[in-house]
Amino acid sequence: MAVNRASAFVGRARERALLDRHLASVRGGQSAVLVIRGEAGIGKSALLRYASSRAADFRAAQVTGVEAEMELPFAGIHQLCHPMLDHLAALPGPQRNALSVALGLASGETPDRFMVAVAVLGLLSAVAEERPLLCLVDDAQWLDATSSQTFGFVARRLLAESVAIVIAVREPAAARDLDGLPGLPLEGLPEEDARALLASAVPPRRIRSCSRSRRGSASATPWCDPRSIARRRSMIGGACTTRWRR
Repeated sequence: MAVNRASAFVGRARERALLDRHLASVRGGQSAVLVIRGEAGIGKSALLRYASSRAADFRAAQVTGVEAEMELPFAGIHQLCHPMLDHLAALPGPQRNALSVALGLASGETPDRFMVAVAVLGLLSAVAEERPLLCLVDDAQWLDATSSQTFGFVARRLLAESVAIVIAVREPAAARDLDGLPGLPLEGLPEEDARALLASAVPPRRIRSCSRSRRGSASATPWCDPRSIARRRSMIGGACTTRWRR
């Protein structure tokens, strides 16, 4: 039986309401951008999965920054654009050529980064003409520099294209390409929500042990660490691995 992840989500009511408003705005013909910032394990990826679960009527594309690919120019752009190549013909010739070279579809000199960024903007707009588009970017701190700059460029220029971009980035982030975009800083869960999350991911007997350990040394029970709980919760809910949904 399929699990309704949205209904199973614990806490973050304010953050989820903000995502719902952004998606509603895009359904109405506008564009929306949100950068979720926070430390590792705080719940950024869970909110991306929530957004995906609430956008069944959208086309969806997923990009995940990979630390091993940070030195590969256009690696993040390739993740985003490769599933959309059936719309490449909608771009003007210079943009189409630049993006084709960037994606390895054509030979040529390294394309101008501005031209590639404009091409990505045009490609997202062309895709969204048929159906609202949701772009989810996780671990943006590990994007290659060119892709990071491109995502920032595109996000600042979206107006009424029916595109939603939600980006999760670990803080402190070294790159400043996303500065100035609408942000959502994440902090720890309130105690009541944290207890509910703990109860959903840890057997009751361990919760009692954890409570006792708090009077002693928390290091004796590393599974009580909130980041560990978040990771366990993520595994229970499943990972968002689908990069393109038609």
